[in-house]
Amino acid sequence: MTQALADVRILDFMWVMAGPAATRMLADYGAEIVRVESTRHIDTARTLAPFWQGAPGLERSGIFQNLNAGKRMTTLDLRNPEGRAVVLDLVRWADVVTESFAPGRMRALGLDYETLRAVNPRLVMVSTCLMGQTGPRASFAGYGNLAAAISGFSNLGGWADRPPAGPFSAYTDYVSPRFIALAILAALDHRRRTGTGQFIDLSQAECSLHFLGPALLDYVVNGRIAGRVGNRDRDAVPHGVFPAAGSDRWLAIAVHGERHWIGLCTAIGQQRLTSHPDFHTPEARRRNEDVLEAIVADWTAMQGAEAAAALLQEHGVPAYAVQNSPELLRDPQLLARGHFHHVRHPEYGETTIEGSRFVLSRTPAALPDVAPTFGADNEYVLRELLGYDDERITALAASGALV
Repeated sequence: MTQALADVRILDFMWVMAGPAATRMLADYGAEIVRVESTRHIDTARTLAPFWQGAPGLERSGIFQNLNAGKRMTTLDLRNPEGRAVVLDLVRWADVVTESFAPGRMRALGLDYETLRAVNPRLVMVSTCLMGQTGPRASFAGYGNLAAAISGFSNLGGWADRPPAGPFSAYTDYVSPRFIALAILAALDHRRRTGTGQFIDLSQAECSLHFLGPALLDYVVNGRIAGRVGNRDRDAVPHGVFPAAGSDRWLAIAVHGERHWIGLCTAIGQQRLTSHPDFHTPEARRRNEDVLEAIVADWTAMQGAEAAAALLQEHGVPAYAVQNSPELLRDPQLLARGHFHHVRHPEYGETTIEGSRFVLSRTPAALPDVAPTFGADNEYVLRELLGYDDERITALAASGALV
C-alpha cells in the first residue's frame, strides 16, 4: 500500500526541537515536507550535541539530523524578495505550513496566515511557540526548559531536602510534538470533510500541562500542593533507581501490588518481608519506605545491573538496567524494533537516526537513506515541485535567495 500520508504536502519553517520533531513523525509516514532554513540564520539545533565524532560543526549535529530526517532540505533567504516569491509558490503547492518562531515573526516577514491564506485559501497553518500567539506572556521566547519551569514542572523534580532539579532538559520539547502532529492531522481531516483550512495556535506549555493533571486536580479538590518525592511514586512502592555493582551502574525497579511485591522479596532472598508487620501491606511499606529502600539497595549493590534486572523480570517484577547512550545502541529490544537507523552522510560517511517509534502494520514507516544537509534538495524543490527552468534557477542563485 502507499504510505498513510503520501498525499500530504508540508512547507516547514519549524526550527530547534519541538516543531521539527512533530513534522519528522509525519515525514516517516509519507508526508512530503520541504524544510526551509538559511545559512544566514542558523538553526539552533545544528549547534547541539551529540556531534559526529565529538567535533562541533553545522553539519555534524546528531539531534538536527534526527529531527529533520526524511525532509526535503531547502535554503532560502526569507528577507530576499526573490526568496519570498519562492515561498509563496511553495505555499500554493502545500497543504500545510508550519512554523515555530517567536510570535509576530512570520507577520514581520509578510508570511502570516492572512497573507498566506490569500495565496492558498485551503491552507492549514500551524504556529507553535512556548506560550502561544496571544496573552501577556506571548512574547516570552525561549526553550522547553523555560516552559517546563513556567508550567510548574521544575519544582516537582528532585528530592524534598534539596533544591528543585526539574525534569530532564527541555521537557516540553519532548511532550508537545505529539500534540503538534495530531493537531495537523486533525486539521487535515477537517479540511477533507469541509473543504476549509484553518490556523492553529499551539502553546507548548499548555500542551504539557496535561501531564500535571493529577497534581492540579489534587490541589483544586483537596488543597494539596504537590512536592518533590525523588524517584518515589504515589502508587508503586518500592519505586526507584537503586545502585548496582560497578561504577555509576543503576537499576530501576517499580513494584505495583502484591504480585510484584512477592516477586521482589523472592528474587532478593527476603521472603520473610512478605509477612513482616512493617511491610505486609502497601500502606505499611510506604510508612517504612526508607528502611525498605535500604534493604533493596543492599541487595542491588552486590548485583550486576543487567543480571539483576533479568532475575527480577523472571519473578514478574518490572525492572531494567539504567543505560547510557552506547548501551542503548546495543539494547536487544531497541535493535529488534529497528529503533536505530543508519543513513549516509554526504560529508562524514554515516550517521544514526531514530526509527519511527511506532509501527503501522499496513503502512509502515519509510526511512531515508541520506542525512539532511544544507540545501541538499534545492534542485529537486525548484525544478520538480515548482517547475522552474534553468534560467529561473540561475537568476535565483545570482540574487542570493538560495542561501
